[in-house]
Amino acid sequence: MNEEPTAETPAATDGADAVVEAAEAPPGLRKDLVVLTKMRLNVFVLITTFFGFLLASRGQDFDLVRLAHTLIGTAAAAFGSAAFNQLMEVDLDARMRRTANRPLPSRRMDPLFAFGVGWILSAAGIIHLAVKVGAMPAWLAAATVAIYVFIYTPLKRASSTNTLVGAVPGAIPPVIGWTAAGGAVDDRAWFLFALLALWQLPHFVAINWLCREEYEGAGYKMWSDGDVSGRRSGLLAAVFALCLAVLPLWPWFAGWTPGWQGYVALGGGVLAGLVMAALAGRFMRDGERTSFRRLFLFTLLYLPLELGLLAIAWV
Repeated sequence: MNEEPTAETPAATDGADAVVEAAEAPPGLRKDLVVLTKMRLNVFVLITTFFGFLLASRGQDFDLVRLAHTLIGTAAAAFGSAAFNQLMEVDLDARMRRTANRPLPSRRMDPLFAFGVGWILSAAGIIHLAVKVGAMPAWLAAATVAIYVFIYTPLKRASSTNTLVGAVPGAIPPVIGWTAAGGAVDDRAWFLFALLALWQLPHFVAINWLCREEYEGAGYKMWSDGDVSGRRSGLLAAVFALCLAVLPLWPWFAGWTPGWQGYVALGGGVLAGLVMAALAGRFMRDGERTSFRRLFLFTLLYLPLELGLLAIAWV
């Protein structure tokens, strides 16, 4: 849910929009609804929710019906929160070329209609999870929507700490999936939360810096503000990447990943984190946009790689 300048569960991020969303979306209600709900970006939410469900289902029957209800409820909540986010940022979106043609700043869509879409989807998603899946996934989805809409979104105008706050709702989807499959909110659930939260930080630092002129001009408060050389952003990305390199030690020492699977998960996770840190360090030294693009692209590769390693080690 974090939304870039991040996570974004209810919340994929606007930063990712710079890569996925077309600069000029063709008119049409169906396509405008896709943009309003950030449907393509929120596929990320469903993927991480699925992996949380998969990991918690190890050693027991895989309940496809329960998984379907989990994804339906989570998707609706994510889509609804995205609509609320755009309602609250119409003025900022209108100032940036890549978002000015969204349905609200372009005035193709009535704000009351968008509000109704956000309200109906968010409420329907949370209620669906409560009725068809369980209380804990529903509470987690509700918390994600609340943090994303009422804390993270307004904070983007006030403080660069918004990226840290935004990492919270962006890290909850795998925990929704975990609890939906019967997992407790234990140290493994917290590990999944930490993995997604830490991954978002170098990912969105890269997005923030690459799009910093537009963000500054629109009025967003980001870590990249004034960082023309990129040294501060590169340092932040390197620190967060090193934290990711250390994180795989947690399940190793906790004994969750025994045998050869544990060695694979440990070695692969540490190596991937170190490669990310090296890419961030290279940018910090040379300040070239191509270096930060490489970092950004590697962050996109890192998450499916790490989730795949966990699936091998935990299932």
